[in-house]
Amino acid sequence: MSSLPTASFSGISVVLLDIEGTVSDIRFVYDVMFPYAQQNMASFLQMHWNESAVQVAIQQVCADANQDPQAWLGSSMDQAQQTLMTHLHQLMASDSKSTGLKAIQGLVWKDGFESGAMRAELFDDVLPALEKWKASGKMISIYSSGSILAQQLFFGHTIHGDVTPLLSHYFDTTTGPKRESSSYASIAQAMKIPSSAILFVSDIAEELMAAMDAGFQVVASVRPNNKPLLETYSGPVASSFADIAID
Repeated sequence: MSSLPTASFSGISVVLLDIEGTVSDIRFVYDVMFPYAQQNMASFLQMHWNESAVQVAIQQVCADANQDPQAWLGSSMDQAQQTLMTHLHQLMASDSKSTGLKAIQGLVWKDGFESGAMRAELFDDVLPALEKWKASGKMISIYSSGSILAQQLFFGHTIHGDVTPLLSHYFDTTTGPKRESSSYASIAQAMKIPSSAILFVSDIAEELMAAMDAGFQVVASVRPNNKPLLETYSGPVASSFADIAID
């Protein structure tokens, strides 16, 4: 049963969703996805080092670190891989949201999801809500710090099967940081939807407040294992998508 009163919204054309702590238990991300990437990243890079997608991601890691790739990584592949992995482990240990790290994690997760080693877990209330919103003509989009590839893999390989047909757009940190209002303005512009017609759902108060500053309607996701919301957030909350009523 819902533990919170229904949060009602009107004039919504787009429901924009975070992933961890919103559609999926944060433990799946931190206890399954992140360890899988950490355990398999070195072997993945060794096997796929020369592939174009991997090289593009490596270049982004270097750019994020303000490093010249040739000077930083060196000319030896073994040295380059060792330097890169040391840096990536540091980023993962600090739960960095850097674009390059997320790109490489996404490539590793691609192997995991497509091999069947992982299947994304959704809260029980998520799929019925997505289907209901989609049937009522709402667009459902994703904004996550995980790469767009990782998002597509996540929703393409869930415990309920492929749910990507329910989704219309994906946004990641290439759009901008999730705690800056300009990122949400860019999303509204990209979708050609007025900011006030977009409902953003997230478990992070700073993200919600940034979206509010951009004119979005928002609702905080209060789920098991989420961190408590900051007291500076005073907007609507929901413990289940069933608590969210959209006219």
